[in-house]
Amino acid sequence: GYEELPTAVNITWSSINFKTILRWQPKPSGYFYTVEIHGQTSDIKKKCIRTTETECDVTDVLRNVKETYTAQILSIVPAEMDNFEEPPYAVSEKFTPYEQTIIGKPEIKTYSQKGSKLSVMFKDPLTPYILPNGSFQSIQDIFQHDLEYKLYYWKDRSSGKKSATTKSHTFEVSVDSTNNYCFYVQGIVPSRSENHNGEESTVLCTSIGRSILDEYGAEVFIIIAVIAVAVITLAIVLAVVLCKRKKARAAREKEPLNGV
Repeated sequence: GYEELPTAVNITWSSINFKTILRWQPKPSGYFYTVEIHGQTSDIKKKCIRTTETECDVTDVLRNVKETYTAQILSIVPAEMDNFEEPPYAVSEKFTPYEQTIIGKPEIKTYSQKGSKLSVMFKDPLTPYILPNGSFQSIQDIFQHDLEYKLYYWKDRSSGKKSATTKSHTFEVSVDSTNNYCFYVQGIVPSRSENHNGEESTVLCTSIGRSILDEYGAEVFIIIAVIAVAVITLAIVLAVVLCKRKKARAAREKEPLNGV
C-alpha cells in the first residue's frame, strides 16, 4: 500500500522565540503523516503520529537549541493496510534553533523624557521553555551575552534616526529637551550568520510639552477659524436684531405722544 503514496513537499520551519512549527503540503487523503526529528547527537523523536494535519509543533523536541536537526515526514497507510514495509518520506532542510529562530518583539515597560534624557525600560520576549521554578525562559536566558538590544530614536516628525546599544534592559540617551522623540527597540544577535535582527517593538513617542497644535497642526487652525467666524457672525446678527428691537420699542413709545 506504500508504493503510490505521495510524499510531503514544501517543507518549512517556522520559529519565533524558539517556538517551532514544521509545515508542509499536501493535505493527505486516505493516508497519514508521522514526523520524525533527527538530531546530530540525539535519538530520533516522533511527533504528530498518524496525523491528517500538515503542520506539527516540534518545540519540545528541540530543547537542545544549539543542535542541528532535520525532519523526516513519513507518509503512513491506515493500520489495516500496513504490510510493514519502509514508508516513503520526505526530508526537510537542516534547522538550528539557536541560529535560525526569529527574535520576537521586546515589550516596552516604561519610558520617559525628562529634560535632555530619554529613558526606556523593556522586557525580553519569552520562550515556551519552562525553568525549574515554573517560569518561562526568556531569550536572554538562552542567548546570554550573544544577545544585545538596539534603541532607534528620532525627533518626532523627523526621519533622521539615531541608535544606542545595550546588553541590559534599560536605555538612557541624551536628546533635545525642546523636542518630543519616537523610538523602538530591537533584539540583535551579531554572531549569527543569518537572522541577525529581531522583530521591532511597537513604536512609541514621548509627549513632553506637546500642545494640541503639535498633535493636530493645520486642522486646529481650520477648526478655530471656523468657530471664530461663527461666533463673530452670531454676535453681529444678535447686535442687529437687538438694535432693530430697540428702535421699534422707541418708536412704539413715541406713538401716543404724537397722537395728542
